[in-house]
Amino acid sequence: MEGTSLLCLLFVISLLWCTTNQVRLTVSPSSSQLFKGESVSLSCEEDDSSAGWTLRRNTTKQQMTQCGDGWGEPAGSSCNISLTVPLESGVYWCESREGSTSSIINITVSGGSVILQSPVLPVMEGHDVTLHCQTKSPPSKLPADFYKDGSLIRTEPTGHMTIHHVTKSDEGLYKCHISSHGESPPSWISVTEKPTTTPGLSTPLPVGLPVSIFVFICFLVFLVLLVRRCGQKKSKTDEVGEDVKYAEVKISRHPQQTRESDPAVIYSAVKREDVSYGQIVFNNTKPKTRETDPASIYSAVRTGDISYGQRSYN
Repeated sequence: MEGTSLLCLLFVISLLWCTTNQVRLTVSPSSSQLFKGESVSLSCEEDDSSAGWTLRRNTTKQQMTQCGDGWGEPAGSSCNISLTVPLESGVYWCESREGSTSSIINITVSGGSVILQSPVLPVMEGHDVTLHCQTKSPPSKLPADFYKDGSLIRTEPTGHMTIHHVTKSDEGLYKCHISSHGESPPSWISVTEKPTTTPGLSTPLPVGLPVSIFVFICFLVFLVLLVRRCGQKKSKTDEVGEDVKYAEVKISRHPQQTRESDPAVIYSAVKREDVSYGQIVFNNTKPKTRETDPASIYSAVRTGDISYGQRSYN
């Protein structure tokens, strides 16, 4: 019973893992900050088009609204926003009909003259990331000061700064400043840990493989485990059957050769856990006396499992 429960648990876990359909929210242009009046396109990139992903957002004015509900133009799993305004600033994410969600991204629409172009999605450890401090009017490549969590990092003459081999310590709130133009809004840069590779697994699972194939493979694995489990139970049943098949008990009564005899009681008990055949034979020998009182004979056979019994009286 415990083994069957474990198999069912493994099947449910593998089924949930196989049917998990991760969606990726992409933004074009790929920047977390936009100037007022610019256009942006957000897409829910999915592996299974039947999931029915919808783009939603939270802003200072609206909560949990979807594309097409007073903002944006839906186009399949994408949403196009033309002529953005600062009120479009907020968090955006993809959501399926079943309630599954993607990771959220933060988009800021600035009404100022300077923005910081930084990655919308989290950056993986070990990768390089480049930040651009850009002005709305040309020239855009001007010397800029870059700040992290309010502290000056350094000044770059061309207006862009590259962080090599980022680590979790590089995670934080960044902004830039260009003299005579102003300062950009702050943007949060996230850093994700590099996935560890399991020894013996040199190639990752194919991401583009249809989910139905994963489900079918998981079902086959569960079926094989279930068949093996049933086979083990049958083998144990056969082993238990190889027990004692026959037992024989003989009890003989020889009364005392006396003139007067009191009734005698003979008690015999046989206890076996697994006996499929039992036989009890009683041999009565007549006393060689003139008077003999009847004697009582009591015999009991108690077994755990007796399928046949035989008694003989001589």
